[in-house]
Amino acid sequence: MLVFIYGLFVIGSAIYFFLTWNHKHWAKRGIPFAEPSVLYGNFPSTLTQKRNIAYEHDEFYNQFKDRYNFVGCFSLRQPQYFILDAGVARDILISKFKNFHDNEFSDMIDKEKDPIFGNNPFMLKGQAWKDKRAEITPAFTQLRIKAMYPVIDDVCESLKKFIQRGKHSAINARDLCENFTTDVVSSCIYGADARALSGEKAPIREMGKKLFGTTPKIVIYFLAVQFIPSITKFVKIGFVPKNVEKFFVKLTKDAIDLRRKSNITREDYLTYLLELQAKKGISELSMASHAISFFLDGFITSSVVLSFTFYELAKSKRVQDKLRTEIRETIAKHGRITFEIAQEMPYLEQVVSENLRLNPPLSFINKKCTETCELPLTETKSATIEEGYGIILPVRSIQRDSRYYENPNDFIPERFAPEKGGTKVYKDKGCYMPFGDGPRICLGMRFAQTQMKAAIIAIVKDFEISLDPKTSPNGELDPKDFIPDIIGGIWLRFKEIKE
Repeated sequence: MLVFIYGLFVIGSAIYFFLTWNHKHWAKRGIPFAEPSVLYGNFPSTLTQKRNIAYEHDEFYNQFKDRYNFVGCFSLRQPQYFILDAGVARDILISKFKNFHDNEFSDMIDKEKDPIFGNNPFMLKGQAWKDKRAEITPAFTQLRIKAMYPVIDDVCESLKKFIQRGKHSAINARDLCENFTTDVVSSCIYGADARALSGEKAPIREMGKKLFGTTPKIVIYFLAVQFIPSITKFVKIGFVPKNVEKFFVKLTKDAIDLRRKSNITREDYLTYLLELQAKKGISELSMASHAISFFLDGFITSSVVLSFTFYELAKSKRVQDKLRTEIRETIAKHGRITFEIAQEMPYLEQVVSENLRLNPPLSFINKKCTETCELPLTETKSATIEEGYGIILPVRSIQRDSRYYENPNDFIPERFAPEKGGTKVYKDKGCYMPFGDGPRICLGMRFAQTQMKAAIIAIVKDFEISLDPKTSPNGELDPKDFIPDIIGGIWLRFKEIKE
């Protein structure tokens, strides 16, 4: 019995020693930090999922923000730098880009096991990232997005009909917006109508959601990496299920074959991929990977941001009425809204920008220090950021910081009025970065904003949006969703306005 008890003591001591091994890490380096718990580190919800991680970042951020530009933290037992100052965040993304040019997730991806994500620019590092980005950047020029605008406009008509069919009942905003973006990206990438807004089950939408799905294997791997970061050097996993990979590769191949046989000329993303293949000889797998890069930005990111835009408009009748007036006056002046006109509607731009400030598509960005450097810890002292360590940029916390924004938790589009400098004033400070910033800013940003604006114009013009009682009154973020959503969903009512 004594041997058994002694054995338990030894095992327990070994586990405790392992979990607390790093706890003196920041003290040894003279970096301010908060004492971590033995098992959870500084962010318990990583394991418990009792709250959305954004709220724990907010609390940690507010604890230190008035004293330091960054501090040390622990994600479970992994030491990471936590950024507290917008100017330092801007330097990491722009002026010191060479010191932080990789995303932390890059080390987890295996190109052989996961060719879809393994060739995605977001996941790539160094020269491989530069090469892939150079391939895909020309697809998102203003000219190409303009050429796709009539397709987006057509889908907006289907969106209005979808709402008209269900206008007497509450509509889940996330489902509505995912149906919309599914039809848009399916048409722009693959030249096919997914018919998600026709009430049919769209396989591409279901498979697209699985791209961001989590399995027990993925969860265990992420947790293991937090406990033992060196695992990524020896063990990498595939994040995209093989059936999903095969679906998108086949979808891309079939779309290419159909386009070649039909001799259809369209200035869409598929045409660009064909031009890229002819020029550089890229494989169909690479084409599928590029298509999914576009798909992720156009489907998931856009639908999330768009659903929150409708949510904010539903809560603010003043803003909604003001935006409707601008839309109707613009149509009265020009007859219809084209791509160019949509980009020149100032209040629409302010509404989209303010929603992106309050509800960025990702609440934080993980970077990795790729070259040791010095950053200002306080106004009078600098400290070393060590190569190989992760960096947390709490985007949502920075964009809701009262040091940079008056009434930061209120939806006030007017703060971005052109006469006040628009978003540029805040971008220059580093406190506005919903799509990141610098060389690795989201490639699909302009396309995402274009389709969002088109949908907002179509709906706000003809419908009054209000919250259904099923929507949580406090708008608390779901703790289990990496991509933000409100617990229980955003439920909206649409009342058609007769002119």
